[in-house]
Amino acid sequence: MTVERWTDQMLDGLASSVSEMRESMGEMREGMSEMRESMSEMRESVSEMRESVSEMREGMSEMRESVSEVKDSVDGLRITVQALLQVAAQSQRDMEVVKQEIEIAKQERELLKKRQAESDERFNVLLEEIRYLIRRNEEG
Repeated sequence: MTVERWTDQMLDGLASSVSEMRESMGEMREGMSEMRESMSEMRESVSEMRESVSEMREGMSEMRESVSEVKDSVDGLRITVQALLQVAAQSQRDMEVVKQEIEIAKQERELLKKRQAESDERFNVLLEEIRYLIRRNEEG
């Protein structure tokens, strides 16, 4: 084994290398610290994103519930509308029957008026005949 002697130049190179290594180590520590900060910020961002996703899920769930309620309401309205349409159709048929009955009643009333007028006319004729007979009987 041979022992080598360090020269000033070698010691200066070593000192320079050690200095550079210390500087590099400091830069690495700063980089690591920045990476830790970035990781912490990323964790916070991920946490915030999770909260946002959770809120969105809740919102979607509420929206689905609302849509379901709206569907139920629409179905109820559809049933109500159908029932009202049936009632309206029945009412229209009933109105037609009533109109026909009113028309028949008008015709019957006109017929009764005509018969009443004929009866009144016959009564007046009979009354005239009775008066004539009474006068004749009084005269004779």
